[in-house]
Amino acid sequence: MGSLDSGAGVGSYKRAAAAAPLPRASAGGGGAARRPGLRSRLARFLLFEKVDYLQWIGTAAAFFFVTILFVAFFPGSAVFENPMLLLPSRRASAGGGVRQSRTEVLLPRDLGGLDTGQGLVFEPTRLREKWARERREEAESLAKLGRPVKRVGVRKPRLALVFGDLFPDAMQLQMVSVASVLEAMGYEMKVFSFEDGPCSNIWRAIGVPVQILPVDTKLLISVDWLDYDGILVNSVEARPVFSSLMQEPFKSIPVIWTVQESSLAHRISEYNSSEMVQILDGWKEVFSRANVIVFPNYILPVMYAAFDSGNYFVIPGSPKVAFQADRLVAKSYDRNVRISLGLGPRDFVIAIVGSQFSYGGHLMDEALVLQAVGPLLQHLQQYSSENSTQTELKVRILSRNVTEKHSPALDVIALNVGFPRGAVEHVAAEYVDNLLGVASLVIYGSCLDEQSFPSVLVQAMSLEKLVIAPDLGMITKYIDDGVNGLLFPRKNIAMLTQVLLQAVSNGELSVLGQKVASVGKIHAKDLMASETIEGYAVLLQNVIKFPAEALTPLSAGEIPLALKQEWKWHLFEHVKHLYHMNESLTGYKILQKIEEEWRSNQKDDARGSTPKIDEAFSTIAWEEERENRIMSIKMRLEEEELKDRSDQTHGTWEEVYRNVKKVDRMKNELHERDEKELERTGQPLCIYEPFFGEGTWPFLHQSSLYRGIGLSSKGRRPGADDIDASSRLPLLNNGYYRDILGEFGAFFALANRIDRIHKNSWIGFQSWRVTARKVNLSKNAESAMLEAIQTQKHGDAFYFWVRMDQDPRSHANQDFWSLCDTINAGNCRLAVLEAFQRMYGMQLDEDLNSLPHMPNAGGTWSVMQSWVLRTRSFLEFVMFSRMFVDALDAQMYDNHHQTGHCILSLHRDKHCYSRVLELIVNVWAFHSARRMVFVNPETGAMHEQHPLDGRRGQMSIQWFSYATLKSMDEDLAEEYDEEHPDRKWLWPQTGEVFWQGVYEREKNMRQQEKERRKQQTKDKIQRIKKRARQKTIGRYIKPLPDDAGRLNDTRTGD
Repeated sequence: MGSLDSGAGVGSYKRAAAAAPLPRASAGGGGAARRPGLRSRLARFLLFEKVDYLQWIGTAAAFFFVTILFVAFFPGSAVFENPMLLLPSRRASAGGGVRQSRTEVLLPRDLGGLDTGQGLVFEPTRLREKWARERREEAESLAKLGRPVKRVGVRKPRLALVFGDLFPDAMQLQMVSVASVLEAMGYEMKVFSFEDGPCSNIWRAIGVPVQILPVDTKLLISVDWLDYDGILVNSVEARPVFSSLMQEPFKSIPVIWTVQESSLAHRISEYNSSEMVQILDGWKEVFSRANVIVFPNYILPVMYAAFDSGNYFVIPGSPKVAFQADRLVAKSYDRNVRISLGLGPRDFVIAIVGSQFSYGGHLMDEALVLQAVGPLLQHLQQYSSENSTQTELKVRILSRNVTEKHSPALDVIALNVGFPRGAVEHVAAEYVDNLLGVASLVIYGSCLDEQSFPSVLVQAMSLEKLVIAPDLGMITKYIDDGVNGLLFPRKNIAMLTQVLLQAVSNGELSVLGQKVASVGKIHAKDLMASETIEGYAVLLQNVIKFPAEALTPLSAGEIPLALKQEWKWHLFEHVKHLYHMNESLTGYKILQKIEEEWRSNQKDDARGSTPKIDEAFSTIAWEEERENRIMSIKMRLEEEELKDRSDQTHGTWEEVYRNVKKVDRMKNELHERDEKELERTGQPLCIYEPFFGEGTWPFLHQSSLYRGIGLSSKGRRPGADDIDASSRLPLLNNGYYRDILGEFGAFFALANRIDRIHKNSWIGFQSWRVTARKVNLSKNAESAMLEAIQTQKHGDAFYFWVRMDQDPRSHANQDFWSLCDTINAGNCRLAVLEAFQRMYGMQLDEDLNSLPHMPNAGGTWSVMQSWVLRTRSFLEFVMFSRMFVDALDAQMYDNHHQTGHCILSLHRDKHCYSRVLELIVNVWAFHSARRMVFVNPETGAMHEQHPLDGRRGQMSIQWFSYATLKSMDEDLAEEYDEEHPDRKWLWPQTGEVFWQGVYEREKNMRQQEKERRKQQTKDKIQRIKKRARQKTIGRYIKPLPDDAGRLNDTRTGD
């Protein structure tokens, strides 16, 4: 079952080697040996005497029938029919002393022996193997690169914390404490929540901004999660955030999801029985999206085993119990609680608790603990009789899985120890709060050493209850004997009696016991805080891969002890009481909402369904309607064609041929145009927004000035006039190049036969991430840019509106090539230099001084691919970019495609040189002598950067001029067209392959085709002329009617 399978695999629960169970004594003390004579006579009788076997079969059947009836009607009798176990028992002597004796306690042999040693162990095997494999492969692949990569950190690593609401609870307290330590380690954080609450002020007080997200789960969340290196999702109530995180381009962001609620686990069986398969599948998909699911204890992974995909992890510890201690203390004074547990107001109550898992030998543990409590029973009975008090000793055993055999067996054990009937009872696990609230002291009765400190003991200590436990390893780590708890040897449970007699005096806790309980309450408040905080720090180091521009945070071992040893209780003093208002809904609001949506969908499906006869009739009716509509369309088309034929004038064969070809070319344009497309054709500029995946939809514009261009056929907006880049450039169907080219894939797709899709004189691009950062063009800026374009204010200029000096990745006074090195692992200059060497076919200096000069003075540069160019200049830029990308790909492809690593990234990165391409437009614009104008995205004010007059002597125009690039482009096209090389070559796949030879060849082919058609026409005319014609036989004259003949007759006389 995933993480819970035994053996290697996901994260597994396995039973460690346990000590051998206590030997069981024989019931009869050995018994007499059977006589061989009797046995031999019985054998001879069965083997040799003539016995009817039908009688034996009947006898056996009757025996089994009687046995079944006996067991069915007397279930308790099965206990007494089993062999017995002798347990030591303490009885009060006649003189009131305590002496050792042995009493037979009836205990079924099949209920198990005493469990000792190690309990179940949870190991996140698959996660740890994955982390180790990634570190090993990363080290090997970086060694194969042959060039060092380095981190040039300029910003803090950023984390996003997502909550369902901001009401005060244990989760908020824990994450505020963790965030405070992470901030000291060097992290930068932001909180997102679907519902505001009092804790928003707490987050702001520690310097963490808060943003409230829309509650509607059907709406896409307008957050650019790519701004964050990792996301910490907290509580199942934050599930709606996965509607965005499960879409591109956010699928690769590391997500750590902390689940502390058991509400969903309790609904799994209900969903299965009710056949709510859609709900289960939805939760499974969400659980598998998270890189790591974090649980605060080792029981929750078992409860959520149905959703395990190998990503479960346990960070033990939570302030949940201590946070709600005040409410639990109030329960202890509730009279109804004591009555429900069968307790009197003056009873001295001992609560026996054990492991959170159910083992076969827990009844043996209970029996031994009751045996040790026996002398205390005699002591309290003696005290009550001497002082005429009504104090009685009651023992309540917390049980998680009680069978029919346990209760009768426990009654027998209690009676043999000396407890009166009803003094010892089991209490179900759901009443643990009531039991611990009324208990006088708590005994931990399990001898199994588990992985973490039992939460039930933390709860008892928080309620200021005296805790007595065996000296197990996970117990002694947090309890000091005689300081915050009392311990007894696990190998000598009889010593528990002495501990109890020290802890109880005169029918109540002794002074020592009260002092120890008070100290235990103080310690329980921050118990395991250090382990929890350090666990999150270690987990972040294993899960998140920080980019080259991010600073390295402190390691978990470098956290000062003073920061991590306690929760931030002082921040919640004024809002802690509000916890009770939201307690009953914690973890259930999202479940109710999802279930309501499921029921609503089921009702809609049922309402939409009709009887089969109606459905069949409807199908027939629609088929007839469709056929009638098709026939009417065909008739209308035929009428229009006949009308066109009768109206058009006759011409030469060449004119007819040209008209037919023109109609064929216009077929693809005979689609209905929407209002935005009609408006777009009349304006000088169209700004394209490249996007990939549904996660980007909230950031795309809907006006006619903008148009989306999807890098994949999937994830396109329904009903939107978006361009499918992959259909225009088949290279983008390859996921490797789609990721590595990014926005350049959209550039190449548009430039490929641009006149078929783009009709405007200017073209622009804007990244959707610019809109997410709210630095996109405002209405004023759009109007100002359109006016400047129409008036040709700056001529053939390069307009941009996202500045490099305001980018989070750049620090003050950082020059262009330094920023490029910062975001590319320190190897940007080297990669660009080698690309130019391949591109221009010349050897440049190895000291990087031959790179194109990009001055720091005179202005700033463009980032994030948001700019506007004249369409003709854009095609020139694409011509340069295709050759530059081809040179980069030839340099990087082999290592990056095989190992996932390239010299431009510290870790495996599917984008590789896309960050170099983000900046290369500045190099082309500067050295091709374009004016570079910055447009203020808010006001529209324009300022020229790096004025042309100041660039004289700094530009390398000879390498970036149109004539140079055009000749290089034609050389590459000629090589591909004539040689068709077999080597891997990216350039022909990024656009048109065209050179003068292709033009001349196509011209000759068109001329030949024209001559062939002319010859065919002449031949046809000659055939018509030479065709044999039949001569006319004669003329036929229609005779006149008879009446007309008679009227025209001329009479003559004789």
